[in-house]
Amino acid sequence: MIRHIGLGENPEDRKSRLAKLIRQGEVTLGGYRKTKIYGTLHCGSGKRMKLENRVFFKDEHEAISEGYRPCGNCLSEKYKIWKSKSKYNLIL
Repeated sequence: MIRHIGLGENPEDRKSRLAKLIRQGEVTLGGYRKTKIYGTLHCGSGKRMKLENRVFFKDEHEAISEGYRPCGNCLSEKYKIWKSKSKYNLIL
């Protein structure tokens, strides 16, 4: 997991470093630290969050292993699966 705020001292440095990581395939998903939700880099919900709460993941496996769940907006099918599993776990 990579924290957005930790990518550089100023917005230009962070933007440049993030673009490089995306091109290299080291970043494919973004996440919101406060609610532990992950989604695509193009999700409108993710673009509205504060930098200090934004994190990035290499892949879905990394996001899930960090305890994050899929975004209901940009990953609606994966969210529905997660939601159904969560309800099932609450019943048990």
